[in-house]
Amino acid sequence: MPETNRLAAEGAVLDTSGLACPLPVLKARKALRDVAPGNILTIIATDPASVIDFRHFCDVSGNELVSQTESAGIFTYVIRRGEATAGKR
Repeated sequence: MPETNRLAAEGAVLDTSGLACPLPVLKARKALRDVAPGNILTIIATDPASVIDFRHFCDVSGNELVSQTESAGIFTYVIRRGEATAGKR
């Protein structure tokens, strides 16, 4: 089984297809609140700007960007929830 599919099977999946910046990251931040620290959230996105957004989000939020792939305009991000509160407001 490919790594991304295996990781998706271990955690939640959030589909943000069709949403533009900053909505994919905002929805991911909210979804991560329901993910236990150390667990995985896989995000599907179609916004090309999400590449920069998710990298930055993980850098500032204490979450780990495990993998990032693109195929035919579909971006898949696998994020491991950090010990912090994942950007809780």
